[in-house]
Amino acid sequence: MTDKFEDYCWKDIVNDELLEIYSAYRREVYVGPRPAILAIDLYNKAYLGGNRPVIEVNREFAGSCGENAWRAVEPTQRLFAAARAAGVPVIYSTRHADTAGVHSTNRRMGREMEDVYGIKEEFAPHPGDLVIYKERASAFFGTPLIAHLRRLGVESLIICGESTSGCVRASTVDAYSYGFHNVLVEECAFDRSMLSHKVNLFDLHHKYADVMHVGDVVAHLEGMALAAK
Repeated sequence: MTDKFEDYCWKDIVNDELLEIYSAYRREVYVGPRPAILAIDLYNKAYLGGNRPVIEVNREFAGSCGENAWRAVEPTQRLFAAARAAGVPVIYSTRHADTAGVHSTNRRMGREMEDVYGIKEEFAPHPGDLVIYKERASAFFGTPLIAHLRRLGVESLIICGESTSGCVRASTVDAYSYGFHNVLVEECAFDRSMLSHKVNLFDLHHKYADVMHVGDVVAHLEGMALAAK
């Protein structure tokens, strides 16, 4: 029963019965008009411990996404390069080190150094890029993000980053609530748990966003770049 609409990473955990239940959500997926990239929490902390299994790195670096994060580096670089070539705004969300007892989730955390929340070097912001600092899961909650998007005339978002089940999910739901058409790039989103990653992508795809493969999104952006010449 799997078709193009369901041809994503959740295929090995979602059965035909569930696909039938969710069949009413089937539709054409697409990158919406006047897009911007919204990059969620591509900070150093997610990559600590290197390209190793999450269970290994988590013993020393709680919160690291290990190999799941590193697997997404190259696809995300491709996405950013295509967006910049097309003149699409790139917007980042991150946070400051927790010095006031405010947490984006209920996970136990100790005192942290500010540099763990710096954007990873491979994705370093360019001059003119917007960086939003948040204290809760959603990049919209308590931040000026919506005002900046309206000022830029953005109508749709291409969302990537981590974690799929946490800050990516919260930001995507809020973006949908504000009326944006959302695309989630499968290969450019990640989580500590592959199960959580797959389940949340499946759910978001059917309700609040179009999950698309990075190659399809990059091809759309390259088409935008050619059209602008």
